[in-house]
Amino acid sequence: MKPRVSVVIPALDEEEPIADVVRAVPRRVAEEVIVVDNGSRDRTAERARAAGARVVSEPRRGYGRACRAGVGALSAGCEIVVFLDGDGSDRPESMDRLVEPISAGTHDFVVGSRTRGERERGSLNFQQVFAGRAAGLLLRLLYGVRYTDMCPLRAIRRDALARLGMREETYGWNLEMQMRAARAGLRILELPVSHRRRAGGESKVSGSLRGTVRAGARILLTLLRVALERP
Repeated sequence: MKPRVSVVIPALDEEEPIADVVRAVPRRVAEEVIVVDNGSRDRTAERARAAGARVVSEPRRGYGRACRAGVGALSAGCEIVVFLDGDGSDRPESMDRLVEPISAGTHDFVVGSRTRGERERGSLNFQQVFAGRAAGLLLRLLYGVRYTDMCPLRAIRRDALARLGMREETYGWNLEMQMRAARAGLRILELPVSHRRRAGGESKVSGSLRGTVRAGARILLTLLRVALERP
């Protein structure tokens, strides 16, 4: 019997792309789509709900807070959680490639790599590529695990995620998950994934210099905090 899969999509002011993102989730793979409205001032929640998602509200801004709220809203039978962004840059239709190794019992955590996959021109800036490579190098030195990106498109066993003790509330959520997964000895696989430019709205990270600096600083702080804390 195939494991039950749920999808968590954190979203902030993504009314343009969110409906298409929800509809692109292959229902042969995922039984449940949860969109976490992270304090949007537009019609993100309304459009997500109309497209068939279950909408959860987390008014406190923060990517990690939104992801955690989505995890807290998972149905009781969910066994695998898939995370992806709500801006249309990830390709939900390819998530079966990430879920399959976990369903087969060979891996616990599968993360996409945009830097190893096909990228639409302009979908990633230099800072994002550099940050992913640099973090990957540091994590290889720390834990011996090979990462090349901090891609939001990822799948993980629900019970494995629960054991990680995630704490990050903002931009460092993805990196913290990768670090804790490596330190916990999870069976990890990184797969190339296709990536495209966002379908609408403005990026909260790369859309402005301020956003880029804030995200970079938070990711660096997360790396230091997790690396230096006692196991």
